[in-house]
Amino acid sequence: FRSLILAATLLAPVAALAQATAPAPAAEDPVIAKVDGQELRLSDVAATASDLLPQQLRSVPPAALMQMLPPEVSRQLVDRAITERALVIAARNAGLDKDEDVRRRVRRAEEQELQQALLAREVNAQVTEQAVRARYDQEAARRQGEEEVHARHILVQTETEARAAMAEIKGGADFAEVAKRLSKDPGSRDSGGDLGFFKKGDMVPEFAEAAFAMQPGQVSSAPVRTPFGWHIIKVEERRTAPVPSFEESRQEIERKLLEEQVNATVRRIRAAAKVERFDQAPATGGGPGGSLLDNASPPPAPAPQPR
Repeated sequence: FRSLILAATLLAPVAALAQATAPAPAAEDPVIAKVDGQELRLSDVAATASDLLPQQLRSVPPAALMQMLPPEVSRQLVDRAITERALVIAARNAGLDKDEDVRRRVRRAEEQELQQALLAREVNAQVTEQAVRARYDQEAARRQGEEEVHARHILVQTETEARAAMAEIKGGADFAEVAKRLSKDPGSRDSGGDLGFFKKGDMVPEFAEAAFAMQPGQVSSAPVRTPFGWHIIKVEERRTAPVPSFEESRQEIERKLLEEQVNATVRRIRAAAKVERFDQAPATGGGPGGSLLDNASPPPAPAPQPR
């Protein structure tokens, strides 16, 4: 299966072809190979390759799909389908299709696929271009005038260490050099404690309150304690945060809308279901005697549909 890395790589640019004029759909479903006497058809190849295909290509008829793919990719997909069919035949010959544990897992996989199919049908229709645009407009209006701070910090574990670092800086030492030498934050230490620009809600409250109370060039007058340790903060810049463009925001907005719609759909279907429980769990769940899974997350949102 290592050669399929190449196939997955080659498929990426092919996705663009789905937006162009595809070959006329073909009704033929020819036999591509035989494995231990069993016919392997073109539709079988497309089915086994579905997890490798970009979303845009999954609805393309098998014959048209194979015409669109580079010959090397087609060959590797057929090889994969042959290998998978050989494994399935071997498993059935070994009686694993009658093993109760295997059958239980197959049923579970089928149930999960049905859940995803239902959610995709119910949810994707709600996440329209208009809905995404409306949410973007709301978010953009909310973020107008939002302030950002560009700061550096030095993180240490004790107040004594923090005050020693502050003494060095007050004595003329370069803040970034002290951060590289003393800071315990692996994410910013090598860049001299540079945290880049951030909004107030991006940081823990103690850190944010201190940083947003300072002006460019200022170093905190006292160490700031947070759950991570003790910080010395230097503010480099302040600015009004730029609002990302619609295209920059689209993917994240679609993800949020899909998640919201999944949660709403799951709640609606669960509320409409006639449920009889025999585990004696309280109706509200989560309390003594309740299941730890009563408040479990719903299934993941389906992937956004291409536009």
